[in-house]
Amino acid sequence: MRFKIENFQTQPLENPKYTVPLRVTYKQNGIDKNWEAIKSHNSVAILLYHKEFNSFLLVKQFRPPVFMNDKTKFVTWELCAGIVDKDKTLEEIAQDEILEECGFYVPLIKIERITSFFTSVGVTGSKQYLFFAEIDNSMKVNSGGGINDELIILEYLPLKNSLEFIFNENLAKTSGLMFSFLWFFKFKKQDLLS
Repeated sequence: MRFKIENFQTQPLENPKYTVPLRVTYKQNGIDKNWEAIKSHNSVAILLYHKEFNSFLLVKQFRPPVFMNDKTKFVTWELCAGIVDKDKTLEEIAQDEILEECGFYVPLIKIERITSFFTSVGVTGSKQYLFFAEIDNSMKVNSGGGINDELIILEYLPLKNSLEFIFNENLAKTSGLMFSFLWFFKFKKQDLLS
């Protein structure tokens, strides 16, 4: 699938739904300071390993902020992810995102928490909770692709290509995705492939 982007423009944000631009003022060591920040939701992200394909299942989608900064990047490669905006546990939100974006139903007991970290610390400082789940074809219940007007492309990346993928600067990807691959090779690969 190709993305056709037309009439790309920016304008000041009014009545934001997911983010709130702010000017932050504070005093540090007796010096008055200010900062521009964006208040946003925390998120979950899930590294999905498809054992029958020996591949990671990734999502690709158009991200306007990335395109705004690099017009050659029409899609970003990402982990399955979503914002924390529901009255559910983090694992339940991760489960919902796996189903909505990728079409797999993963029981909660099979969703393993890896760690959490802060993203965009100079702008949003939101927290991302990173999870792992192993999937197989028996868990596939729909085609995925997101809900409402989301346009998400699913892509299987064979494990044998994943380390090269991490360092391919021609592909737009997140630091959480790269970290999760390294975590997998350090802590999971031997258990799953033995």
